[in-house]
Amino acid sequence: MNIIAHIHTDFPQKFGIPRQSGLVNSLRGEIIFTPEYRSPDAVKGLEGYDYLWLLWQFQLPPRANWAATVKPPRLGGNTAMGVFATRSPFRPNPIGLSSVRLEQVSLTSKGPVLTVSGADLRDGTPIYDIKPYLPFTDSHPEARCGFAGDRQDYALEVDFPPALLNLLPKDRQQAALELLSQDPRPSYHDDPLRKYGVAFAGFDLRFTVEKGRLTVFAVVPLAQSLWEQL
Repeated sequence: MNIIAHIHTDFPQKFGIPRQSGLVNSLRGEIIFTPEYRSPDAVKGLEGYDYLWLLWQFQLPPRANWAATVKPPRLGGNTAMGVFATRSPFRPNPIGLSSVRLEQVSLTSKGPVLTVSGADLRDGTPIYDIKPYLPFTDSHPEARCGFAGDRQDYALEVDFPPALLNLLPKDRQQAALELLSQDPRPSYHDDPLRKYGVAFAGFDLRFTVEKGRLTVFAVVPLAQSLWEQL
């Protein structure tokens, strides 16, 4: 298969990316096509749709063997489920599927650029295909959600001091709040003294979690944060 595009997002690392597309609608991303697929004709009519399906590749090292079961983080990381009953990235083939909102189609010197929201993809993720979302066939509100339905309303209360929040660009602040409310930690982590950091929009958002409340205690430019780890 050929890579047709790459998406550019505010996530340089895997940790902290929403576990599903559409959970944080204020997140923005830009899809830029590879040179071979930069024809404006290829996106003709796309502006008539509100949502898109993206088929993409997980940025994971290849695995020698596949496993029939995985342990979803939202089940505490110690309950095994069939790999095909989950959306785990550890699959026989590293293929991801995301539904994103199409915000804009722009024709630029680098060809068409698609601005999307609600993406759950790491910066630079390769995309194999883009298809329009059709609500009359793709939406099934009455469908059962299996074990995933038990966690759909889960969210943390976020304490992000205004002085720290204002260190972020204005157009990234709401996304940061929504992102942190989704609880980036593995579900089996429950240590109120443990400190975490999410790389987002050029900053390291450092926080702790205790009794359902996430507290941001530092916002550090990402370059400085990486230097501190050396």
